[in-house]
Amino acid sequence: MKPIISVKSLSKTYASGFQALKDINLDIRKGEIFALLGPNGAGKTTLISIICGIVTPSAGQVTVDGHNILTDYRVARAMIGLVPQELTTDAFETVWATVSFSRGLWDMWDDPAYIETLLKSLSLWDKRDAKIMTLSGGMKRRVLIAKALSHEPSILFLDEPTAGVDVELRKDMWESVRALKKRGVTVILTTHYIHEAEDMADRIGVIDKGELMLVEHKRELMRKLGKKQLTLELAEPLDAIPPALAGHHLELANGGSELVYTYDTQGSRTGITGLLTELAEAGIRFKDLDTRQSSLEDIFVDLVRRKR
Repeated sequence: MKPIISVKSLSKTYASGFQALKDINLDIRKGEIFALLGPNGAGKTTLISIICGIVTPSAGQVTVDGHNILTDYRVARAMIGLVPQELTTDAFETVWATVSFSRGLWDMWDDPAYIETLLKSLSLWDKRDAKIMTLSGGMKRRVLIAKALSHEPSILFLDEPTAGVDVELRKDMWESVRALKKRGVTVILTTHYIHEAEDMADRIGVIDKGELMLVEHKRELMRKLGKKQLTLELAEPLDAIPPALAGHHLELANGGSELVYTYDTQGSRTGITGLLTELAEAGIRFKDLDTRQSSLEDIFVDLVRRKR
């Protein structure tokens, strides 16, 4: 399938000499939710800004549904809705006016029915006549999403969309994103809440220091890089791990009352059977056991740590 966004050999170096992006290659598929993860200063916002035509690249090419973002800017940009990090709206305008105005910027015909549906879907209908300055931070964030969707784009960028949004509004927001996906809208998001990416995304990209470290389907990423931990609650605490068990690379935890064994989920053998046999031979008894799968956050932290 032809990608709806294609980024080829993209780099960005600012006048100060700082290289924000280094040879980025990325294809984003139509209709997917793609999460871009990375620490502060990794290059997430720069990459989004270039794709959206806000920042000019130093090298490389970006196309949106085959349209070059530089040479065919108007057509390419009209396909994109952008929700920036900053809460930049006209404080003295009403919700209805600011969303309607954004639609008009893209030469879209006046469609009050669509604006009404959009505001209702984002729980903004009751605030349609309220001035932006009177809204909470979470509501202002919703207005930004409404503005981004006002011209019915086929691609939506969400740059830290839930920053400063309370839990209830965050939940409603993600329901709206899922509904957009069902309508065929491609959604690209950056977030500091890694559990959101784990819950929402189809594929995940990890960027650090301007380099795209990996792009992988979420399930495949968890399968390849995920690990499991077996925690044994001991009947009696240990001061140290017996030398006979050194080959299992165990860790003592919780004041010596727990043994933690980490193993690869892709391995043909987990080694658990052998471990339990050797524990019995060493006279080490346990009261309970528990297994835990690595989360996406564990994987992300480990990837960034290894990179640095």
